[in-house]
Amino acid sequence: MHTGFWAEIAARAEATPDAEMMVDERGRRLTYGEYRDAAESFAAYLADHGVAAGTVVTWQLPTWVESVVVVGALARLGAVQNPVMPIYRERELSFVTGQAGSRLLIVPPVWRGFDYPAMAAAVAAKAPGGLDVLVVDGDLPSGDPAKLPPPPPVPAKPEDAPVRWYFYTSGTTADPKGARHTDATVMAAGVGMSERIECVPGDRVGLVFPFAHIGGCTTWLTSSVVFGVAMILTEAFDPVETVELLRREGVTLAGAGTVFHQTYLAAQRRDPSRRLFPDVRCFPGGAAPKPPGLHLQVKNEIGGAGIVAGWGLTEAPILSMAGVHDPDEALGAAEGRPNTGVRVRVVAPDGTDAAPGGEGELRAKGPQLMLGYLDAALDADAFDEDGWFRTGDLGRIDDAGNIYITGRLKDVIIRKGETISAKEIEDLLSAHPAVAEVAVVGLPDEATGERACAIVVPADPAAPPALDTLGQFLREQGLMVQKLPERLEIVEVLPRNPAGKVLKKDLKERYA
Repeated sequence: MHTGFWAEIAARAEATPDAEMMVDERGRRLTYGEYRDAAESFAAYLADHGVAAGTVVTWQLPTWVESVVVVGALARLGAVQNPVMPIYRERELSFVTGQAGSRLLIVPPVWRGFDYPAMAAAVAAKAPGGLDVLVVDGDLPSGDPAKLPPPPPVPAKPEDAPVRWYFYTSGTTADPKGARHTDATVMAAGVGMSERIECVPGDRVGLVFPFAHIGGCTTWLTSSVVFGVAMILTEAFDPVETVELLRREGVTLAGAGTVFHQTYLAAQRRDPSRRLFPDVRCFPGGAAPKPPGLHLQVKNEIGGAGIVAGWGLTEAPILSMAGVHDPDEALGAAEGRPNTGVRVRVVAPDGTDAAPGGEGELRAKGPQLMLGYLDAALDADAFDEDGWFRTGDLGRIDDAGNIYITGRLKDVIIRKGETISAKEIEDLLSAHPAVAEVAVVGLPDEATGERACAIVVPADPAAPPALDTLGQFLREQGLMVQKLPERLEIVEVLPRNPAGKVLKKDLKERYA
């Protein structure tokens, strides 16, 4: 039973203080003992500046050693952590910090050409309750650990664990939705995943996606402190440099999704004379569909067990996971089996359980399920009358328990594993003077999983808007770059049903 993050960090540091916990692309290394000490030192600084148990702290940081230390420090204090992806911009960040009631916002300096301190200052200036800003640029500030209050108590049972995490997901609403998690819920996801892929000390995982994602700062961090898995950090994935980093550092778990696996396969094919990752055991995945045949290509050409995929959501991470001994047929097409304690139902459109092997909405219960949204008004739609979480995913389950995702009920676009609300983009584009009507749909894309396509009825057919014009308009509204439509189609009329609803299925079929 794992109910306290700091308790696990302290226990791992006590058991294996000299074992390597992480390394980054600059060659900086931290052992578990050094990590504990660094976290306590930064925690002491935060405590001196008013952060205590229950204080909400929003942090928006790249995948850095310092980011991992921030998580440990906040766990030591019992603060409520609100990790925010670096792609969020002022519009999203203002909403999130306001709803979460954040008292401190931690950001990087200018990074990858974007001025985070300037954005943070603008957000703080509008925060009604006040919002302090801390810019992390190099070494974290430190305090005296001897002055720290006692560590947060460890709940005896998972259901007694207090809320310690707010994770936001765009979902299907225009505003992000904040999922309330405890240490117990997020650690259950990491433990379930790690057990299924048989993690052991000596394993080394490539943390190639944003650490602020729930899969990084909780799932893989759990794998590290509970199972002894070392993390290879890279602040920004590069198809050449990151692959060489993983090779040099002896990666055994080469995650973390379809776009990464395709990159590894391309790298292996550029130099088939040597194994790309000589120590690899498997390729953990999820968040996006796998193209047919990718699993066997990875397994046969690079090695290991091939792709072991999982399925979950921010509200309920890693509900299922494939195992390294599963048959290739399942590894190639399914998203694993339910993890320990997880139950999944397949519900037909009439609300009854689908026939065995039949398709329907996947609903779930499990130890990693959130406690509900910060906006409690959203809970009624998220859970059915019996407390099952409505995932919004369509799927089926075979006789062996393997879960196959067949579609989505929700009107979202999933680009590189990130969920984008079509409605949010539509609402903003509707305000453009050159746009009379607009529908945004996700179209298949080999590199990103899906790309957003805006189908526009122009206000003046003789002067339709251009894609770059609409993109600039959306940027001016504070929309993050990853949400910008990557394709534009101009039409005379949008297809609708008799009730007036736009037939997006027809649009997807027409432009796929």
